[in-house]
Amino acid sequence: MELDPAKTALVLIEYQNEFTSDGGVLHGAVAPVMEKTGMLAKTAALVAAAREKGVTIMHAPITFQAGFGELSRHPYGILKGVVDGNAFVKGTWGAAIVDELTPAAGDIVIEGKRGLDTFASTNLDFILRSKGIETVILGGFLTNCCVESTMRSAYENGYRVITVTDCMAATSPEEHDNAIAYDFPMFSHPMESAKVMENL
Repeated sequence: MELDPAKTALVLIEYQNEFTSDGGVLHGAVAPVMEKTGMLAKTAALVAAAREKGVTIMHAPITFQAGFGELSRHPYGILKGVVDGNAFVKGTWGAAIVDELTPAAGDIVIEGKRGLDTFASTNLDFILRSKGIETVILGGFLTNCCVESTMRSAYENGYRVITVTDCMAATSPEEHDNAIAYDFPMFSHPMESAKVMENL
């Protein structure tokens, strides 16, 4: 699968300290899958290779004002865990993008992510279309949540979608493996980072 770097974007979903780093509110939940896939080092290598080839690098962090006023007063499911853990509060260490993936000059940081699907509350689609992007490569957290929601929307919006299976993590190996085995092939081309780099 040939990838034209000029028409390709790598979207990095929520590589923030809350998930990636010791001391992050949600790190303990994802650490086993992160270790199993070696995702952080592999993502850093993929980003470096993609950036060098001229692929557009996009960071999609999720952030909230202190007090979570942007969310309903009675959050449930995954967002309840975020509120209960006081996670991803704007301006805090936990909400910061992990050092290994600090945005470089020319990278784009997507503003406004408040929910699971990166397209839903942000200018992502606008930027992709403005830049003539046709292929979207996805990695990040959580495999079966934000990555999956974003993958489905990218597919619906007519992009060619590649999901990087060893550059994502979920809260259990079972959830991670099931999403990749059963859901991802319906809405994307799942492949490992080495294969993506080969195609650049």
